[in-house]
Amino acid sequence: MQLIDGKSLAKKVQTTVASEVEQLKQEKNIVPGLAVILIGDDPASHSYVKMKAKACENVGFYSITHNMPDTISQDEIIATIEMMNDNPRIDGILVQLPLPKHVDTDKILEVIDPQKDVDGFHAYNVGRLVSGLDSFVACTPLGVMKMFEAYKIDLEGKDVCVVGASNIVGKPMAALLLNANATVTITHIFTKDLKAHTSKADIVVVGVGVPGLIKEDMIKDGAIVIDIGINRIKDGSLVGDVDFENVSPKCSYITPVPGGVGPMTIAMLLSNTLKAAKGRV
Repeated sequence: MQLIDGKSLAKKVQTTVASEVEQLKQEKNIVPGLAVILIGDDPASHSYVKMKAKACENVGFYSITHNMPDTISQDEIIATIEMMNDNPRIDGILVQLPLPKHVDTDKILEVIDPQKDVDGFHAYNVGRLVSGLDSFVACTPLGVMKMFEAYKIDLEGKDVCVVGASNIVGKPMAALLLNANATVTITHIFTKDLKAHTSKADIVVVGVGVPGLIKEDMIKDGAIVIDIGINRIKDGSLVGDVDFENVSPKCSYITPVPGGVGPMTIAMLLSNTLKAAKGRV
């Protein structure tokens, strides 16, 4: 069993991004800019945004966070996004999810200029991804693909089971795997027999937010397991969606939680923002 070390891989990505940022500054006088909209007081969201801001600082980005109360109107959020769409210093716009219930998330994401959609959530970019065209790709699935690449895991012809069908993780993950010529099964909350699908897969990718969902008897010997889930349990520790202790001995590769996919998500956000900056007209 080999651990896939997302933490060290993310550091390598950040080092590469920082080097390219310096080159971009010198050659074109461009400093990549990332703007974040953070609404409300959700502790997890605030923690993520702090980590993103720190990562931006480390690679030499210009970054700004718009903190808004959870009582803010949808129109005010849209006006802020439109202002950032028109700001030439901003290359990437990120709206931290989840949003308050009175806000239509789909409508908000659609307002973002697709060329600044570094989260890869805009329908324009999702459509291009599904069509196999160049696009901004959701950071977490993109991070998983970089892990496969770094560890020389060949996806062609592999049976892959994606557990979870969210717009943010499951669906773009499945599209990326399909584009890499894997045979993909997507399972979700209405799947009748999850074990029937996971137990025959060469690779299982899970991201649903259910601690210990994937048990030892649900994985075949030698499988590759990518655990995207991150859950804080009663004792305060962080665990994934996989029963790591019992599943890991059966795997050829597995990601730990924490230290697996999480750091790669932020690394891919930096990479996407750099890509957007390079595309400035």
